[in-house]
Amino acid sequence: MLIRRIARPLLSVAFIGQGVDSLLNPKPAAEAAAPIVDGLRALPDPVGSSIPSDPQTFAQINAAVQIGGGLLLAVGKAPRVASAALALTVLPANLGAHMFWSESDSQLKAQKRREFLTDLSLLGGLMIASADTAGKPSLGWRGRRAAKRLSERVSSALPGSDDAFDADFGELGEKIVHGLQVGAERGRELASTAAERSAPYAEAALERGRELASTAAERSAPLAKKARERGVELAETALSHGGQLADAARERVGDGVQTHHRMRRW
Repeated sequence: MLIRRIARPLLSVAFIGQGVDSLLNPKPAAEAAAPIVDGLRALPDPVGSSIPSDPQTFAQINAAVQIGGGLLLAVGKAPRVASAALALTVLPANLGAHMFWSESDSQLKAQKRREFLTDLSLLGGLMIASADTAGKPSLGWRGRRAAKRLSERVSSALPGSDDAFDADFGELGEKIVHGLQVGAERGRELASTAAERSAPYAEAALERGRELASTAAERSAPLAKKARERGVELAETALSHGGQLADAARERVGDGVQTHHRMRRW
């Protein structure tokens, strides 16, 4: 792609120039790399022991990686590997030279801050370039696809392939259907047996209910007769008392009328 052919050389120019300058003037590069060398040598073995003790030697190796990686990236040969290698050289080459936080002069501090941020931008560009597959599948995707194909081939070669799975599944389905049919038939048998066993109990309960109803009717008949006789007696008593009260009332009314006539004669 045309953009990659232009962008890769532009990204590599800064590293090629810095690598050449470090080879020609190794002392400033060694002073910038000294803090990184001390920190790396403090790491556990075998990392710490593999780091050169001389900062100048370390700076020269770092410069050679910058030149080689920059040329490979510029011509498009192994661009992802070259970008990753260049990204590893950013901090060792520039951290010691751009430690703006330890600078007391304001102008020099601002200059080093700008250079430090520029290095961070270059680091971000290199990270993107190291992940750029130029439209081709990545190694991870190709590895997963190859593993999937291998798994499919192995699965198809085993006895439990799709055909065998389909046959087993069909047999399992037939067993399930047969089991459901047997269960339904057994349920009907149990229901019929329960109905047959419960019929005598139902008849006995019905007969017992009739006996209780008959007994209740027999026991309640005398009570009903007594209640009727007592009602008749109470009605006769009330009628007798009512007649007496009526006679007394008529007598009182007659006496009142006679008294009224006598008063008018007077």
